[in-house]
Amino acid sequence: MQLKIVEIIGPRGRADTVASMAEHHNAIRCDIFYPIDDRERECIRILTAVAERQAMIDGIAQIYAGCDDWRLTILPVDGTRPKVGEKEANSTDESDRKEGKSVSATREELYNAIGSNATINANFIVLVMLSTIVSAIGLLQNDTAVVIGAMVIAPLLGPNLAFSFAATLGDWLLMLRALRTNLVGIALAIGLGIVIGSIFPVSLQSQELVARTSATYGSIVLALASGSAAALSLTSGLAAALVGVMVAVALLPPAAATGLLIGAGIYYEAVGAAILLAINVVCVNLSAQLVFLIRGIKPQAWLERESARQSLIWSILAWVILLAVVVGLLSLQPIDKGALPL
Repeated sequence: MQLKIVEIIGPRGRADTVASMAEHHNAIRCDIFYPIDDRERECIRILTAVAERQAMIDGIAQIYAGCDDWRLTILPVDGTRPKVGEKEANSTDESDRKEGKSVSATREELYNAIGSNATINANFIVLVMLSTIVSAIGLLQNDTAVVIGAMVIAPLLGPNLAFSFAATLGDWLLMLRALRTNLVGIALAIGLGIVIGSIFPVSLQSQELVARTSATYGSIVLALASGSAAALSLTSGLAAALVGVMVAVALLPPAAATGLLIGAGIYYEAVGAAILLAINVVCVNLSAQLVFLIRGIKPQAWLERESARQSLIWSILAWVILLAVVVGLLSLQPIDKGALPL
């Protein structure tokens, strides 16, 4: 059972209402503190499990509606004594069953985890450049381990998940920020690949490179499954699983391969690598968005939900159309449909 502390600091007078809200949503414990040196503020700490945490937080936000001078913070719990009793555990498990979902992360936690991945900063640029160089070395030397290492350190999965999450919530600013970050990352990987490919010899004798020059229908299934796994791991609080997803979806190697082949003047194979890259991007975004939708990720306010519904419809429609286009291009390629390149 995953425990969190929800801490609210705000003006006095709402603590009893918040405590009632916490009790209504099966919180394990609720404590109220009044600072000695501040007679106008109060601090409320609620120990809560996964069950109904999002509903409780939304209810607390309604209690403080119209008040600007308040703050809700979600804190991790590494351990607690005495142990949470069997009665409390059973009540939270029962609430989970009634909800029919097992989303471990709230909307606010997902914003904090995903939103930071949609920012272009020095770390992002350096990681893209380093992972592209590592990937290029692995592709040129036919070294699988090096290519896998590049997949792990590449930061390209984050902006795609941020875009899908923003589209699910109708957050247009986050969508644009994630889109810009994604385009910059992919363009930088391809551009650096072109430079490397124009300097160093590129040979199609490398199986690692050749594997990224053709896509199959299995590539579509793989990318869809990987995007679903990424969104599922985030909403379930299993962020460690993202490392495996990074290796499975492999956004960087096709981008690096595209640049290498363009730089070497091998344009036909470069088109194949670009198609594989497009398949991965489209399928990851489409499947992640559908998982966020199925898991019940949605805005709190009704007007925000209307905006989210529109962005969700248009974005899913756009991804489906793009998927149809890349499938059409895939059908024109003379490829071995038994292969399953990453």
